[in-house]
Amino acid sequence: MRITGGLAKGIPLKTPTGMKTRPAVDSAREALFSSIADRVAGVRFVDLFAGTGAYGLEAWSRGASAGVFVEKDSDCVKYIQDNVLSVAKSGRLDSSSVGIIRKDVFKWQVTEACSPSLVFADPPYVLLGKFEDALFQLAGFLLKKDGLFILEHPANIEIRQPDWRLLRQLGKKSGSGPSVSIWEPDSIRNE
Repeated sequence: MRITGGLAKGIPLKTPTGMKTRPAVDSAREALFSSIADRVAGVRFVDLFAGTGAYGLEAWSRGASAGVFVEKDSDCVKYIQDNVLSVAKSGRLDSSSVGIIRKDVFKWQVTEACSPSLVFADPPYVLLGKFEDALFQLAGFLLKKDGLFILEHPANIEIRQPDWRLLRQLGKKSGSGPSVSIWEPDSIRNE
C-alpha cells in the first residue's frame, strides 16, 4: 500500500499483518481522490476508524492543510504515527498539522476547532448495521457546511440516510468487496 498522489506520491505505508485492519486499496483511494480532487486542497479532514491512516494521509499528501486521525487500537496508532512521519518527511509537510487521537470514535469528545471539510470513515464492516445512523450523525455534527462524508463499506450493504444525499459510489456495486460512497448533508441542497 502506498500514497497514490500529491507531495508524498509513491511513499509506502506501513500496515499491520493479519486481520486487524482492512487497508483501503490503492486503486480505490486513487479513484476517490480523482473524483474529489477540487475539494481537498487547503481543507481540514478527520479520518475515523483510521486503521493505518491511508485516507487521511492521502488527503494530506494531496494538499489538505490539517487533520485528525481517530483510532482506538494502540497497535494501529503506532502505524499511523510511523506513516505520518514518512509522509511528512517525503512531502516536506509539517507533522504538527495532523493529530492522532487514540479513542473509540463514538467516545471521542469533538472540539469546535476540528470543523473538517472532509470526514473519512472505514469502520469494521460488522459495526455498520448497528451504528450506521450514529456514524452519519457524527459526520453531520463534524462537517463544515459544504463538507463531504466519505464512507467505505461492503458493496452488498445498501445505505440509505434520509438527511443525506449520495453524490457518488465508487468501486464494486455488488458482492462483499469494498465500495466507497461520497455523501453530503441534504441541508446543503436546501439552502
